[in-house]
Amino acid sequence: MIGPLLRLEPDEASDIRLPVASLTASSTADFPGRRAAVIHLQGCPLQCGYCEVGEMASARRGEPGEWEAMRAFLKARPDGLDAVVFSGGEPTLHADLPRALEQAREMGLAVGLHTAGPYPERLATLLPQLDWVALDVKGRGREFDRVCGRPGIWQRHARSLSLLLEGDIPFECRTTVHWRDFALDDLERLAMTLADCGVRRYALQVARMERCRDPDYCLPVAGAPPREALETLVRRLNRHFDHFELRG
Repeated sequence: MIGPLLRLEPDEASDIRLPVASLTASSTADFPGRRAAVIHLQGCPLQCGYCEVGEMASARRGEPGEWEAMRAFLKARPDGLDAVVFSGGEPTLHADLPRALEQAREMGLAVGLHTAGPYPERLATLLPQLDWVALDVKGRGREFDRVCGRPGIWQRHARSLSLLLEGDIPFECRTTVHWRDFALDDLERLAMTLADCGVRRYALQVARMERCRDPDYCLPVAGAPPREALETLVRRLNRHFDHFELRG
């Protein structure tokens, strides 16, 4: 049985505690127009079969010093860093995240967030401190829940998307495509739904099949469309977005 969504609450008397799973020291792909460090935080409430970082799924409390090590790295500004992106796992799982964002901004860094939107209330409190958001879209409506393996997430995600559409922070939506989860028609319906909602920037990411969380997702998919068919779909849908990209 799947339990309720976990939220990790901070100890008000403690220092900032964030469970750092890994660090990408420098990236130009995770925050458009910026050279960003990407801090991956441990813990995710979703159970996507294609996930290639399943080892990050188990939530834990951050140890003293984990965020301080990241803060020291960011202060040093190696390689001309001008931004930091908090990713996961699911970074909004952690209630100490707003304090970390505040400290990053105090360093003069632009701040980005990668999220699947399962905690819209927390996203709302983070938005004033953010300069960029990438929102994972697992599927259309109830298909979102099927892909992520958790019931009731699609409504939460819809509220998170609404917050971004109603705000003025630059954002993109992105969908990881594994042919166990999608057919081409499914992708077209999802893309058109997002375009009709007002999403202007969208990216499709082809799932890597080497390290999927569910071993079945590592196996070939019978009837999977060829790459050329996906590229044709992207060209057909491109006019509905200001920016539409196929990655991977």
